[in-house]
Amino acid sequence: MVIDVQNDFCPNGALAVLDGDTIVAPINAMLPDFAARILTQDWHPRGHKSFASSYNGKSAYDVIDMPYGPQILWPDHCIQSTDGAAFHNGLKTQTADLIIRKGFRPQIDSYSAFFENDKTTPTGLEGYLRTRGLDTVTIVGLATDFCVAYSALDAARLGFKVTVDMNACRSIDLNGSLDAALFQMHAAGVKLKHD
Repeated sequence: MVIDVQNDFCPNGALAVLDGDTIVAPINAMLPDFAARILTQDWHPRGHKSFASSYNGKSAYDVIDMPYGPQILWPDHCIQSTDGAAFHNGLKTQTADLIIRKGFRPQIDSYSAFFENDKTTPTGLEGYLRTRGLDTVTIVGLATDFCVAYSALDAARLGFKVTVDMNACRSIDLNGSLDAALFQMHAAGVKLKHD
């Protein structure tokens, strides 16, 4: 599973992850090693409720309460059909078996490849994996401490064997979010691969 390797999360993007583009070559190199290749794509409508610009007096990285819990407000990013929402042009997307778009519901954000942030609205990925007979997932992409971690934790909770290949991930690390995500993934039995 390749999480959100999109222009807005790469250098010069609206929500750039430091060195986000450096994972493209390692991901491309590992794609042939897997029986199924699933890509996720953050896909927000304009005016999404997770954007700081949707609120008067709020700034990026402020936290508000939403019906589904605390929500970090982000800079406008990965707006549907924009260059920022496009996959990094070096990523070999033509090998994808499935592309899951997430975050397209205006009222709710979606970090995980499996569920919206309410943790109950499914994306359909679990059913896809099960009908393909897949019980093991390796996750790479952006960002380690948000969409990668949420996807890994949901996959583990659903009973999949999960590895996060840290060599092909990069993080935002917002106020200690990376350490918290690593702790949670380790506690959930997610294998964190470093080499």
